[in-house]
Order: sequence, then structure tokens, then C-alpha cells
Amino acid sequence: MLDKLEAIKVRWEAVERELSSPDVMSDMKRFAQLNKEYKDLTKIVDEYKIYRNLVSNIEANRQILAAEKDEEMREMAKMDLDDLLVAKEAKEEEIRVMLIPKDPEDAKNAILEIRGGTGGDEAALFAGDLYRMYMRFCERKGWKIQVMDVTEGSAGGYKEVVLEITGEDAYGQLKYESGVHRVQRVPDTETQGRVHTSAASVVVLPEADEFDVQVNMNDIRKDLFCSSGPGGQSVNTTYSAVRLTHIPTGIVAQCQDEKSQMKNFDKALSVLRSRIYEMELAKKNAEMAKKRKTMVATGDRSAKIRTYNYPQGRVTEHRIGLTIYNLPEVMNGSIQDVIDALQLAENAEKMKEGTVA
Repeated sequence: MLDKLEAIKVRWEAVERELSSPDVMSDMKRFAQLNKEYKDLTKIVDEYKIYRNLVSNIEANRQILAAEKDEEMREMAKMDLDDLLVAKEAKEEEIRVMLIPKDPEDAKNAILEIRGGTGGDEAALFAGDLYRMYMRFCERKGWKIQVMDVTEGSAGGYKEVVLEITGEDAYGQLKYESGVHRVQRVPDTETQGRVHTSAASVVVLPEADEFDVQVNMNDIRKDLFCSSGPGGQSVNTTYSAVRLTHIPTGIVAQCQDEKSQMKNFDKALSVLRSRIYEMELAKKNAEMAKKRKTMVATGDRSAKIRTYNYPQGRVTEHRIGLTIYNLPEVMNGSIQDVIDALQLAENAEKMKEGTVA
């Protein structure tokens, strides 16, 4: 591990020199890539410096124990050594987790899609609840949220919501949310007070740019239609809504959120490109997904991943057997603890497989 850490430190120093180079500073794309790498490496190098200091202090205390005759000094050195050895072991574990190779997609922005599933109007209402949960989570993270497309439910909520989320490691955090979310509660329309079960599906895609996937515009069919729902005078009068179909794959994306046809086209193209990119990623990662139950971003989207039980105020994360009793807080955007637990489980599996030396 020390060799790996020393190599990282050498790379960190090289990147630091490159960042001050006039050639790099004039190339914004290259500068952004190096700056991101530098920030990531700095976190590891800072921990490496602490680790080296611990090792140095351990060696100093061992020398005292080997040479010192005074019993009081020896006792102090032994107590220090015991504490330092515990701290060293904890720091090694922390650094091992940091050395787990990151999925290069994790740093990307995310496209988050929520759709009401089984349960009719209640499913649409639950999709709306999930939408608000993710909005509040993103606000807490300081991420920017842009609505790409919305189809409202007949009794409230949403049949479908597509969001673009921009922020540091947005996809890396949100990818664990992909799958079927199930709700158990008494709907407003239920007169007998019976608990119903409904579901909504969540799909999280890494946002793809033109460098990630090449889309031939000749392979895309563009259809225009009138927007529906809120939007002012232009709604239902102008053909501003855009639906794009990628003919080779049959993948469809649409946007009607903007009054401008051009803006809707750009948004729909962004979603289409991300869906095509995610399809390719899913093929590449299929084998890995079979091995790791927590890698839900590349797993079966039809898998039930979480249950929100309102009568008991309970949230159950089925992939790792986690149950928490703070449903109101979760629905208000407090899902970081669940995401952290899923990341921890995935890292443990990676380490078990020997990903980190």
C-alpha cells in the first residue's frame, strides 16, 4: 500500500506542476480534467501525510522503549505506542477505501427519471412524493436541478418526471436510487381505511456529452406536438414540444417544459444521448451487476429496492437489509445515510474481491 501511496504522491506533484503550465491553462478542457484529478488526489495525499506521521511516531516510541531505562518514560512511550497502533490501523482502513478504483461515471451529472407504476392515481401521487424527496436532497447538496419533462397525473402527482441534476458526483450518489420504490399507506381515496401498496420506478442515468456517445442526426426522427399542462398562452396552441426517436435502438425522449421548440429539442437530445449511453454501459457492466447486489445502477430496473411503510413510519432498504424508522425525514430529503450505507456495502464487496491491495 505504501508503494501505491508514494506513486499517487508523485502523480499529484506532477499534476500540480502541469496546472501551472501556460499550455494547460490555455486549454480549458484539459485544465478542468487536471483540476478534478488534482482535487481527488489531494484527498488521498493529505491522508498519506497523516499516515506517514503516525508511522514515524510509532518508530520513535519503539526506539524509546528499546533504549530508555527510566520506567516512567517507558510507560508513557508504551501508552503512546498502543494509541498510535490503533490510529494507524484505522487510518490504513480509511485509505484502503479511498484507494478503491472509482467508477469514472460517478463524477458525471445525472438524469433522474421517476415514473408512477402499479397503483393508478396513488402511484402518480407517490411519484410526486419521490420527486419532492429528491428535490430536497439535491437542494441540501447544493446541486442544480432542471426539469426536462413532466407529465402530470389526473388526480395529482406525476405519471412521469425527468430531471437533469448538476453537481459534484451527482451520478455517483444518485445511481443507487435506480429501481422500484414501493409505498404502503392508506390513500386519500380509500374510505375503508385499508392500506394499499403502490409503486414508482426510478432510473438514474449518467449524463452523456457529445464526446461520450456519437449520435448520427440522420438516425433520429423528430416529431412536434402541442405542450400540455401549465405553461401559459402557448400551451396547446404552438407545436413547441419535441419528441425524438433514435431509430436504430427505438429509444425515445421528449421535452415540453420550455416554450421554445429549440430549447425543448436541446433538452430532449440530452436525455436521448444519456439513454443511449446508459444502454451501452448496462451491457458493459452486466456481469459486474450480477456479482454485486448493491450495484443497482446497472442491475435489473424491475427489482424492488425500497419500501416506504407509512403506518409504521418505516423505510426498508431491501438490498442490504437496512430498516430505519424516520420516514418523515426521509421523505423530506434525508436519504444520505441510506446512500452511504449502500456505498459502504459496495466498497466492502469490492475489497472482498481483492480490488484493493
